[in-house]
Amino acid sequence: MAKTDAASESLDKFDRAILDLVQRDNTTPLRLMAEQVNLSTAAVQRRIKRMEERGVITGNVAIVDPTAVGRPITIIVEVMAERTSIEALEAMKAHFAVPEVQQCYYVTGEVDFVLVLTVASMQEYQALARRLFAENANVTWFKTIVALDRVKVGLEVPSVPG
Repeated sequence: MAKTDAASESLDKFDRAILDLVQRDNTTPLRLMAEQVNLSTAAVQRRIKRMEERGVITGNVAIVDPTAVGRPITIIVEVMAERTSIEALEAMKAHFAVPEVQQCYYVTGEVDFVLVLTVASMQEYQALARRLFAENANVTWFKTIVALDRVKVGLEVPSVPG
């Protein structure tokens, strides 16, 4: 069993309630979280620290509106790899680890990877596509999908199973 699997199995109702709160706003004061979950501030702090140490909470970030920082275009790219040996796939994963790539998934089905990117312009995407896909000898083909609207974007994971 993976570290996170074991950790998630041992989460109790208090841990799950705390996770719901920190996923919505991790700047909520511990005192307010404690009131909402009916624990002491120290208990909430200990539980958060334990969940961080066990890999349940993997980071604390600010979610930035791409348009507000000059990156209004969201692009989804499907990529088919020529070679799928472990070494070739690891090389591709490393190749796709660039700032413009917000998310990268190794998937099953007709394609091998699905990437979500944000760019400032189509010219920027054209240069990025050349660098990441067209000039990569292990890319058989790639398909570009330009998002017209960001309907729902989030990182929250439901903490209650089922």
